[in-house]
Amino acid sequence: MFGALRWRAEMVPTMVGLYIAAAYWFTASTSFANPAVTIARALTDTFTGIAPSSVPAFIAAQTSGALVGLVLSVWLFGQPVTRGEQT
Repeated sequence: MFGALRWRAEMVPTMVGLYIAAAYWFTASTSFANPAVTIARALTDTFTGIAPSSVPAFIAAQTSGALVGLVLSVWLFGQPVTRGEQT
């Protein structure tokens, strides 16, 4: 998302949709990328639910992934250059 926001801001809605589709279809967790969804899925009794005992591990992994993603995106994309600044 950071790359789209920096170079092609009009593509952000498309990138969000593509991320959600890829996370749903190509991950085993069907996109438990939100701790609130993880907790809600633990309270359901469906084939897409998760065991309540697995919730802390899912939330820890989500938090760790978010932090790694943030550090990586700052490293890859750095601070945006504003008009008038030299690179």
